[in-house]
Amino acid sequence: MSRELWIYCDESDQSGRLFSNFYGGLLVESHHLLEVEARITAARRAAGLDAEVKWQKISEAYASRYMALMDEVFNLASEGKLKLRVMFSQNINAPPRLTPQQREDGFFLLYYQFIKWTFGLQHAGQRDAPTRVRLMFDKLPDSREKAQRFKGYLSGLGKSPDFRRAGIQIDMEAIAEVDSKHHILLQCVDVVLGSMQFRLNRKHEDKPEGSRVRGKRTIAKELVYNHINRRIRELRPNFNIGVSTSDDGDTSNRWAHPYRHWLFKPNAQK
Repeated sequence: MSRELWIYCDESDQSGRLFSNFYGGLLVESHHLLEVEARITAARRAAGLDAEVKWQKISEAYASRYMALMDEVFNLASEGKLKLRVMFSQNINAPPRLTPQQREDGFFLLYYQFIKWTFGLQHAGQRDAPTRVRLMFDKLPDSREKAQRFKGYLSGLGKSPDFRRAGIQIDMEAIAEVDSKHHILLQCVDVVLGSMQFRLNRKHEDKPEGSRVRGKRTIAKELVYNHINRRIRELRPNFNIGVSTSDDGDTSNRWAHPYRHWLFKPNAQK
């Protein structure tokens, strides 16, 4: 029997203070999808989060509500019902020479690498049936022509040797751009991804101009980040936010682990 993997993708901070090019994704298998959506939607309602959930909306009054929502997300991850991935680059590792075309296409080139490697899809196949992948992107911030070309490259992944051996298929019609307001799983990606770029770029240290103390919103966001970090450490003891998560000597763990980071380095081994 065939199965489907749904991957919800978002991006943030393409040019950060210390780290840039943040990409995040949440993967859920089709047979878990209704339960995952229902439980997260119920958690959002119980927390009194009626509007769209976004990292930038976190304030002192809402910090505990966002933590409650993230608890349900990580409960599901610990139960093996969803997986989370974050990719980013460190500014000191930026390649010194890029062609004008590479600079122009950099956003999509990195997004392609994110999809190809971070979830370990090469290890996700089943022996007796194909595995179809659905990709749900928050609206891509570029021209329609570039977005279509990008989707074409992604659909071509299914023809690559590793994906073919694993029975992984990515059809063009299974790649969509959606409005995050209507997709709670995409909103959760935004929160997790936002928390990582917030901490890695030391935004928790920011102070309003002319002030000697941090603002209440900054303190609230740090509380939410710390809570997310604690939940990740329950899944991955000694988790280090700023480095790639080890596969513990077994590349199949790139698929198996519920939460992983990838610090992207140009020309580095995957």
